[in-house]
Amino acid sequence: MFHHFLVHAAFQSSRWLPRDQRMKLPKSIRYCEKPLLNNLIASIVFSFLATGLAVALTLTDPVPKSVRAVYHTFGVLSFANGLCTIILTHSAPQCAKTTPELYLFSLVFSWACGLSTVFFVIRWFLWTSHRMHPNWFRETLF
Repeated sequence: MFHHFLVHAAFQSSRWLPRDQRMKLPKSIRYCEKPLLNNLIASIVFSFLATGLAVALTLTDPVPKSVRAVYHTFGVLSFANGLCTIILTHSAPQCAKTTPELYLFSLVFSWACGLSTVFFVIRWFLWTSHRMHPNWFRETLF
């Protein structure tokens, strides 16, 4: 319903402006050569999948191996989507002039993908070190 609310709120708030004051630009001006819009659509699909996966993970206890496999596969695909986002955004600085909203979203999403990748790399490093040396943390503290 949240997405439905967003569409409804955007529609209703646009009606507060008089017709002659609404921003209308020719479509040829608002064109980005890079496929940032396609990447945005893929990100939206990943958001829906992430929502479903989050619900599945929170409602099952213990988590079956098949759901874990789907979770890790989703993580690899999400990493690939984030990498594509970073590459496309880096190669499309001209889109900042033609479609600034789309470029800004891609830029923010690129940073979010990079930061989340750093988070999971650190988490993987800690998990690996704990598996190799299970008592290392206790021995160094006490």
